[in-house]
Amino acid sequence: MSTPLRSVTNDVPPVLPGSAALDDLIAAITADAEARDRGEIGAQPAVDLLKRARFGAFRIPRAEGGGGASLVELFEAVIRLAEADSNIPHIVRNHLAFVEKALRTRDNAKYRHWLRLSAAGNLFGLGASELGVQHIGKGNGATVLERRGDAYVLNGRKYYSTGNHYGDYIFVYAYTPAGEPVAAMVPVGRDGVDTTDDWDGIGQRLTASGTTTFTAVHVAPDEVIHQGEEDLKLPFEATFPQIYLTAIITGILRAIVRDGADLLRGRGRNYYHAVDPVPANDPLLQQTIGRLSSLAYVAEAAVLRAVEALGRAQDSAEAGHPDPALYREASLRAAKAKVVLDELSIAAAGQLFDVGGASAARQATRLDRHWRNIRTLSSHNPVAYKARAIGAYVIDGSPLPNASFF
Repeated sequence: MSTPLRSVTNDVPPVLPGSAALDDLIAAITADAEARDRGEIGAQPAVDLLKRARFGAFRIPRAEGGGGASLVELFEAVIRLAEADSNIPHIVRNHLAFVEKALRTRDNAKYRHWLRLSAAGNLFGLGASELGVQHIGKGNGATVLERRGDAYVLNGRKYYSTGNHYGDYIFVYAYTPAGEPVAAMVPVGRDGVDTTDDWDGIGQRLTASGTTTFTAVHVAPDEVIHQGEEDLKLPFEATFPQIYLTAIITGILRAIVRDGADLLRGRGRNYYHAVDPVPANDPLLQQTIGRLSSLAYVAEAAVLRAVEALGRAQDSAEAGHPDPALYREASLRAAKAKVVLDELSIAAAGQLFDVGGASAARQATRLDRHWRNIRTLSSHNPVAYKARAIGAYVIDGSPLPNASFF
């Protein structure tokens, strides 16, 4: 293979579900979260921790060098990471989605090779989104993979390139000059690849979700996937990345509960007309924390229930017989979770300030990050379209959308 197998982990064993090593990894990422949000350090050290722990191989079977986690165990870990710092699991979202794709396409030698790269500690990014006019119901793109002698040349520009800046390889979607959809696996360090960190969003500021440019990038034939011939086509393939975003929001909700309780315990005085002079003993403020905690619980339950369905669907695909009914149920559960949780989560981030009072609004607390991050994550695709699709399905069985963003 043209993408050489190289280890970036110094043979450190992969982190396992429920292990002390996983606890230590999350604790280390938690420790520097506030410093990252203040801009004192970047996200690269935290990503390096994930790579050394081979978290990107969490789902790969242990016999193949991975952590052997179930899909539910993966999402439980993602929620915990998001509670620590929502930027960090977001950075590896595209990588983990690609691993799922490779696990169910392992009969292809190229995907097997890329799984070995992941097991060795490498991270994959994604080149998919492009700016411009989008035809309703149909994707398009201007990134071109053109044959040149015995190899190919890739030219184009991708946007919202979450994680590419921190990755080792990028899986790039493109078209041939004849209009055939293709994909290529390109090393980040190859000549002509530029992962500009120009993301200027109000939230998820450390995810490097900016621009990736490919200028006359050499691509070998064994780095190319002709999608119509080799790639396993699945119904509702976007369910994983969609429920993943809701899982990150769930982690933020847990952080809101944590920060709210800390705020309340640290307050020394209350309003003169409050129920109790000690804020931590005030039943109204206790009720607020109780409601926030309950929302975080329900969010996690909804996410993991959707993931359970997705895990059964993934099992059917890995067995060679993807079940459309299982994938539809997983997509429906993921969409329902988002429709309810987006609005409630945004409101919860505001209620945190009701607990803390005016002092919670100080810049030093950085508590606005929860609202900014939830608002940014929930903006990936509008709730209204999901709610309409769910309603039509419930009323008359109208098919659910079967492409990206649902």
